[in-house]
Amino acid sequence: MPRPMRRPRRPLRMAGAGAALLLALTACSPSGSGREGSTADPSGTVTVFAAASLKESFTTLGEEFEKTHPGTRVTFSFGGSDTLAAGIANGAPADVFAAASAETMKTVTDADDAAGAPATFVRNRLQIATLPGNPDRISSLGDLARPGLKVVLCDRTVPCGAAARTALEAGGVELTPVSYEQDVKSALTKVELKEADAAVVYRTDVRAAGGKVEGVDFPESAEAVNDYPIALLEDAPNPGAARAFIDLVKSAEGRKVLTGAGFLAP
Repeated sequence: MPRPMRRPRRPLRMAGAGAALLLALTACSPSGSGREGSTADPSGTVTVFAAASLKESFTTLGEEFEKTHPGTRVTFSFGGSDTLAAGIANGAPADVFAAASAETMKTVTDADDAAGAPATFVRNRLQIATLPGNPDRISSLGDLARPGLKVVLCDRTVPCGAAARTALEAGGVELTPVSYEQDVKSALTKVELKEADAAVVYRTDVRAAGGKVEGVDFPESAEAVNDYPIALLEDAPNPGAARAFIDLVKSAEGRKVLTGAGFLAP
């Protein structure tokens, strides 16, 4: 039976502050890269949409990619995985998508926007981020339900928010956060700015923040470990260079950068 024609791309229609940020980031990416480059000899621009928690690691890998392959440029749009997936579904030009959960990636594969099966390249685990010195003496997930404690969570539609909800349910903890944030970096920033006493974020983000926050482990995080999949996109403008970047992420060198940032091997 002949393969049915793939549905045409929908026009780019996005709403909300997260989508506006995504459009601004995409607009900054150089145009006209064309479907150029091969895996063996990549060239041109690679546009990568990646979960916010990958910002530090992927920036390092992007710099290494450009150094190894002169004439290439890697541009990134970092944000909540759900916002990025929505941008891809609505036609935002990108070559690679790296999500913070298999469920978010599924929205892309279900829409036939991925070229081939995604590959899980790392995993991530939650921590409680507190102010330096942990002045509120938070030692467990249950402590976050104390009256008067200002706690921030990622939005339920974002992988870190879904993971936090799973962990809270596993611990039988009910709390009302002072805000829901659109990505993990925004949640962590609330603590860094002392606008919140604690946030449930990834341990990689706590590590990346250095001395600005302190991390508290909790056993329920084992119930909410997120797989991070990466995929070449079906309409990638530069598929050859995109494959080469994905190969770097999955390589021993890429694994070293990612595990050094606190990610777990898949």
